[in-house]
Formats: sequence, structure tokens, C-alpha cells
Amino acid sequence: MSSSDIFIGETIGTAILILLGGGVCAAVTLKASKARNAGWLAITFGWGFAVLTAVYTSAPLSGAHLNPAVTLAIAIKDGDWKNVPVYWAGQILGAMIGAALVWIAYYGQFHAHLTDREIVGGPGAQDTTAKAVEAQEKGAGPVLGVFSTGPEVRVAWQNVATEVIGTVVLVLAVLTQGLNDKGNGLGTLGALITAFVVVSIGLSLGGPTGYAINPARDLGPRIVHALLPLPNKGGSDWGYAWVPVVGPLLGGAIAAGIYNVAFA
Repeated sequence: MSSSDIFIGETIGTAILILLGGGVCAAVTLKASKARNAGWLAITFGWGFAVLTAVYTSAPLSGAHLNPAVTLAIAIKDGDWKNVPVYWAGQILGAMIGAALVWIAYYGQFHAHLTDREIVGGPGAQDTTAKAVEAQEKGAGPVLGVFSTGPEVRVAWQNVATEVIGTVVLVLAVLTQGLNDKGNGLGTLGALITAFVVVSIGLSLGGPTGYAINPARDLGPRIVHALLPLPNKGGSDWGYAWVPVVGPLLGGAIAAGIYNVAFA
């Protein structure tokens, strides 16, 4: 695979991943959506199918890592680091593009949600108080969960540990069951296995932090949330943003170590 193929494949694949994954979060969250309050099952299966679609689309070009933690683990497994920056750049860019597409697809719903006084406060739908907005800026705004993850209980070591554990499960499944014949990306059957593993992680381990298990999946959309002209959007919770980056990267490295010791 050439560097250009890797970059294009990871950009397209991660954009699809975030478009469909963020899309199900928007569908469940936003007040004017037909899928409003569809629940956690909808989110977990939505993300699982998002992984499946994204992998099948991008695998012929890049091997469909779609996750810096997976790229890191494969680099540790193989000792080949030359394309890691290309993978990571495509993944971050793709995640940002996917998040922007979610905003476009749900533009009217975002506006209706963020100008509703029951959501953002204030005496009227278009007259949110500065105090309410200021309170949101200190942490997560009312639609940040569409773009990125956040903890239900903010305990830094536990939040990191949850992300590490979930990512170890994901990456071990990829390394042991998911790789193609060349061992540099996901294969056809591996994509299906990985999609079901993502659903399993969401159902079993997603409750505490929202299971980022992917630094690009969280960081790229969080940047887009900070940049988009959303009314009354509140803060992007940058104080938490390091957790879904550091935790999955640690998890990927640990999983690669386990694989090299136990399976290689």
C-alpha cells in the first residue's frame, strides 16, 4: 500500500465511521429526531454497523485501521513504524470530516435542540441566558455527546482504566481474529468479527465513559464541536479530552504486548 492509498483510505473510512456512529448519537439525542430516546441498544448497534461499513469500504486501500490504537498495536507487533504518521493523519482528518457531515445531516435538529428553552434554559427559545451558556462552557455542552465521549462519574484513573480495558479487548480481537493475510489491516471476516466486538464492548463496558476506544473518534469530532457555529453549544470539555486519547493508546500498546508474548 502506498502512502497516498493509506491516507485516502483512512480518511474515507474514518469519515464513514464517524458519520454513521455520530449519526446514531445525533438521532437518539436531538429533540426533533424521529429516533429520539431510542436508547443505548440503538447506539451500540449503530456504532457496530458503522465499523462494519467503514472497514469494508476502506480495507482495499489502507487495511482499514480507522483507529490510532490499532495502528500503534500493529506497528508494535510488526516493528514497522514508517506509515504510522500517515495512518494517524488520515484518521484524524476523516474523523473531523465525518463529524462535520453529521452536523450537515442534522442541521435543523441541532438548531431546534439548541434553541429549545427546556434544553439550554432562558425565558425563550431564542433568548438563552448568558448564565446558562457560561455554566455549559465549564464542561460539556448539551450536544457534545453527539461528537465525543464523557464520563458518567468523573474519576480520572477509573476513566482511563475503563478506556484501557475496552481497547485491550478490541485490539486483541483485531490482532488474533481480524487481520488479513498480510497482517497489516482488517480482512473481510475480520471486519464482521470486529463489528460484533465493538457492539459487545459498548454493551458491557460502554456505560462508564461512552467507550471511545479510539483517539481519533473522540479528538477529531471534539475539535469540530469547538469550531462549529452551533448556537448555545456550551463547552467542549477539554479538561477530559486527554482521557479518550491516552487510555486507548495505552490499551493498544498493552494489547500488542500481550499478543507478542502469548500469540506470536
